[in-house]
Amino acid sequence: MSKPNKVNKDFPRIITLLREERGLSQKQAADDLGISQPLLSHYEKGIRECGLDFVVRTADYYDVSCDYLLGRSANRKSGQIVISDIPEATSTPLSPASSKIEMINALNKKLIVNSLTIIFDILDKIGNKGLSTEVSACISSTVYLIFRILYSSNPKNSQNMFSVSEHLYHSRVHALHTITESNAQILANGLPLVEYRSVERTARPELSPEIIEEQYPALSSSLFNLIQNTEDRISVSKV
Repeated sequence: MSKPNKVNKDFPRIITLLREERGLSQKQAADDLGISQPLLSHYEKGIRECGLDFVVRTADYYDVSCDYLLGRSANRKSGQIVISDIPEATSTPLSPASSKIEMINALNKKLIVNSLTIIFDILDKIGNKGLSTEVSACISSTVYLIFRILYSSNPKNSQNMFSVSEHLYHSRVHALHTITESNAQILANGLPLVEYRSVERTARPELSPEIIEEQYPALSSSLFNLIQNTEDRISVSKV
């Protein structure tokens, strides 16, 4: 089994250098980057590995390229991180001997992945950075929450992987989910946020089951099934 890609050893040194060049305290830089000061300290010391989203955010913050942050280029603006740098997910194909739970998981994974493909394609067409950022953060918070629930189910697993304590993460992730969902709704409805412009009226997507089926013939059934399954769970029984 291959190991996941990690940010290389140059990253901690370079982000520390950039912060000190600007005369910023760790607390100020951490606040601006939307993380805690202890977490930034861990990144700068190389104790923790950050995700690709933080690399991109840091590159934007210091106005340098991702290649420079990763020590791949001496030119501070030589290039940007590209999609090919992100590894593709792989999965083991189902066999006739696969268990019922494996088949259920494979089905649900396809429903979710195909539905997300439609969502991100719609975001591409809208072309609003703020909306894409908030929607991605909202989805990511749910993924984080579920992963941490699974990770923490075994008390032998060390919590050193996380910077937010076991007692705080659940409520704070729910709060983050609510905030990012609200921000996405505000922008989508044509109202601006402090750092983001609103979605233009002309950019709002015209959608219907027929349009979705026409534009995404191979994926639409997944989205329709996901909607139906979710609404079955949240519907109120009629008396």
